Amino acid sequence: MLTANEIKKIYKTGAKEVRAVDGVSLEIRKGESLAIVGPSGSGKSTLLHILGGLDRPTSGNVLLEGTDLYGMSDSRRAKARNLKVGFVFQAYHLLPEFTALENVMLPALIGSRKDKDRASGLLESVGLGDRAHHRPGELSGGESQRVAIARALVNEPQVLLCDEPTGNLDSKNSDAIYGILLDLKKTSGISLVIVTHDETVSKSLDRTIRLRDGRMI
Repeated sequence: MLTANEIKKIYKTGAKEVRAVDGVSLEIRKGESLAIVGPSGSGKSTLLHILGGLDRPTSGNVLLEGTDLYGMSDSRRAKARNLKVGFVFQAYHLLPEFTALENVMLPALIGSRKDKDRASGLLESVGLGDRAHHRPGELSGGESQRVAIARALVNEPQVLLCDEPTGNLDSKNSDAIYGILLDLKKTSGISLVIVTHDETVSKSLDRTIRLRDGRMI
């Protein structure tokens, strides 16, 4: 589904060179769940962004279903990202002026689809069918993250990339969110990649990779 070959991301500040990701190679199979763990500053989020086509690597390549993401034009990569990759971040990034339903529909509208029924169904699947017409300011943190998950799934992506998706939530809401993600993985066959500090979460996934100083250990 997703293959990274010798990924490097190097930042230069004056004479100093920071290797945020340093020669990481990995494969993510269809329907597999993968945890990426490591201390703060180990390159986890940078790697996730590169895997999803958000941040161009300094060297190496990423193949999405065999096609080089960074060999594409910017517009083609944006289209592939919109249709095939879902993102869930620690911050919910919901638009405050839109309802929960409208926020879920946004990626479909960008892709020239108006799939209101699917968006409504996804809100039902994450337990928010009765909150569809509430705006983000009227939702709790846990509810907002559920909306973000539904939004990430509206275009039926092949892979869902999650960057510390419960970092702003208490333990009860965190458990509920991870339960939703694992249930969705089982029912939809989507590939699931989660950056997390939580060893309990990583043990519940199919496989774990560990990063330190940008390298896979």
